[in-house]
Amino acid sequence: MTHPSESDVLETVLQLLTSEGTSSLAKCLQILINQAMLQERSAVLNAQPYERSEERKGHANGFKPKTLATRVGKLDLQVPQVRGGVKFYPSSLEKGSRSEKALLLSMAEMYVFGIATRKVTKVVEELCGFEVSSSQVSACAALLDSELALWRERPLGAFPYVLLDARYEKVRQNGILVDCAVLIAIGIDSNGMRTVLGTSVALSEAEPHWRAFLTSLVQRGLHAVTMIISDAHSGLDAARRAVFPSVPWQRCQFHLQQNAQAHVPRQDLRSVVASDIRSIFNCPDLPTAQARLRDRVAHYSKSMPNLSAWMELNIPEGFSVFLLPHSHQRRLRTSNAVERVNQEIKRRTRVASIFPHPASLLRLVSALLSEISSEWATSKLYLNMTPNQPSSLS
Repeated sequence: MTHPSESDVLETVLQLLTSEGTSSLAKCLQILINQAMLQERSAVLNAQPYERSEERKGHANGFKPKTLATRVGKLDLQVPQVRGGVKFYPSSLEKGSRSEKALLLSMAEMYVFGIATRKVTKVVEELCGFEVSSSQVSACAALLDSELALWRERPLGAFPYVLLDARYEKVRQNGILVDCAVLIAIGIDSNGMRTVLGTSVALSEAEPHWRAFLTSLVQRGLHAVTMIISDAHSGLDAARRAVFPSVPWQRCQFHLQQNAQAHVPRQDLRSVVASDIRSIFNCPDLPTAQARLRDRVAHYSKSMPNLSAWMELNIPEGFSVFLLPHSHQRRLRTSNAVERVNQEIKRRTRVASIFPHPASLLRLVSALLSEISSEWATSKLYLNMTPNQPSSLS
């Protein structure tokens, strides 16, 4: 068999482009890939075809046909084979394999984002020049579900700080549109790096859902938790006490300021009250904050007795942060780290708007959170975990 030289290949490609224009792109690419595979095989064997050489590492062993789907159409390739104990597979096809996987995942992502199957098929046909069936799209979704389940169930470890939050998305359940709760847990490890510990989707934010979620984190190996940061969800509060009974809880100071507004009778007083609450939280240490709280409670006891009573009972739940090193307090006095993640989820879920069932919502949220967690793994430290020793609560 005669193998074309590089100049012959280039000449053939140029003639095709000249005579047939862009419609010949698939043929041209097919010729180029076949030639590239031949050259790569020669390099691996350390000998040209039919060359006698003592340095030869193996022998050519014919070709195996392979059809490769690409953006310019289907390519009928002849994959060179080898024998004699040498391992060889063309790198161009390995790259093609990765591209195929990326394409499949893109299809699954489109499916995840709520695009109808017929639209997925049309988009893929436009991009790739070949048809994709609805069964392939469903298979891609199943593949993605399997990968995301592995991510959600991966083993955990020691995370001193855990931040928890929930958000709601519209889901169809038995033909009825309902609000579905998405629970999210973020951890900060002993090196000061953030990671998404897990997520769960259910039709309510009640205590059983939170308890099952937190229990699953412990079963996956979550331990050495020294503080939990969250808002005061009733279901979360009960579940937290049950699963982490001895772990201090920091109630989000930002949400506390917002919650206080419900007890302010006049609109013009809200900014003043918010400023007073901030002044409590901005105190340099716990004794100063406690003294400032007593002062504000007494100040409002006659003019706004409901607010005064609420502050006395609830504001101390935002003081646990004083347990921590001073350099940690600003980042951990609120659940803003989770709120920012929620904003990113909201930005993406707007595409789907309404999910056909809870599983589709879980798929999308898991995909987004796994990407966010991967980005954090290569980002800078979130906290310096070797500062001065923490103070203690009194």
